[in-house]
Amino acid sequence: MLLSATVPASAQMIQTPYSMYGYGVLNDHVSSAQRSMGGIGYALRSSRQINVKNPASYAAIDSMTFLFDIGANCGVISTTENSLSGSKPIGGLDYVTLQVPVTKWMGVSAGLLPYSTVRYKFGSEIANGESAYQGSGGISEAYIGVGAEPVKGLSLGVNAGYLFGNVINDVYVNAENGSVSLYEKVLKVRDYNIQFGLQYGLTFKHEHTVTIGATYTLGKDTHGTGYGVIYDVSNTTNKPDTIGLAALKHGFSMPWSVGGGIAYEWDKRLTVGVDFTYQPWSKARFNGIEGFSSPVEFADRYKGAIGAEYIPSLRGGYFRRIAYRVGAYYSRDYMMIGSNNVNEFGISLGFGLPTPMRTKVNLGFEYRHRNTSPAATVSENYFMVTLGVAINEAWFVPSRIR
Repeated sequence: MLLSATVPASAQMIQTPYSMYGYGVLNDHVSSAQRSMGGIGYALRSSRQINVKNPASYAAIDSMTFLFDIGANCGVISTTENSLSGSKPIGGLDYVTLQVPVTKWMGVSAGLLPYSTVRYKFGSEIANGESAYQGSGGISEAYIGVGAEPVKGLSLGVNAGYLFGNVINDVYVNAENGSVSLYEKVLKVRDYNIQFGLQYGLTFKHEHTVTIGATYTLGKDTHGTGYGVIYDVSNTTNKPDTIGLAALKHGFSMPWSVGGGIAYEWDKRLTVGVDFTYQPWSKARFNGIEGFSSPVEFADRYKGAIGAEYIPSLRGGYFRRIAYRVGAYYSRDYMMIGSNNVNEFGISLGFGLPTPMRTKVNLGFEYRHRNTSPAATVSENYFMVTLGVAINEAWFVPSRIR
């Protein structure tokens, strides 16, 4: 029911003019529960929550448990540029993941996640006419991962992903004589993505646990094809002209990424964590398409996040079993607007609502602000509601013979 309700909305997704740069707006691999905690996850490990952000966490799954997690979001984005402002609804299906145990010390996870999103539409006047800009598409990632605990307290994991999708940027030029020309740039990405992770946890006095976690994602040339298209929309007898058709790996790349975090857990009721992510995008290549578009330079991307979760009681009344979450983050994005960096910060809170079974409904509220510095250009404010359903079922309990 949730899938059928959210898939039609996925065509809207996040709409922002910042997504016209590079591969679009990048997405972090976090669940709805983690988003309510500022997006932390490198050091989180739970037998009842899927944590794709660090594959080493898969080893924490209970040997009798099947996990399935699906998330969606909706909200409003308010945009301000100079004296102009406006708002629009956004939202859609976010992710689908599952996880199963292999042994008592190994778990396997698989799913579909967003890697980047491209969606924007705006126009401006030009000499002897006007132009309109719009973009669509993005990159998705289908992954499978495994996590194992070879030594008590130490977990290792790896995610192997397949990146696929089309990044489409269109420019429509409307001349005063009535002719309309389309200039379209297309990047068809078909690539792999490999991430390694580790976690080490130390428990003392039975109820205090400190865990450190780290991940490393391989850098690589981008695989796929890119080309430009010029088309006279007003004259349907003309055929589109394709320009600069070439393999992306000769001029496009994605950098390596490293992340680390630390988390403290008390009595399985209180969890506090801190994360940091760094990606040297300034070393990545984005040469554009020969005869169509120019090379683009990026900035190094980093993000810091902090979050907490508190459950008053593991048993008892309903409201005492709710997980109360709060978090915040700050990031500098990889895209550059002229000589300006794109900065973003956000705050969030949420609730993990228990059900009569072991399934949990994760409801979150998030505010995000994006702008550029040192010169402010387009200011964006996001007001988001996130919904996730974490299904936790005991599928591997042997039947009793009477």
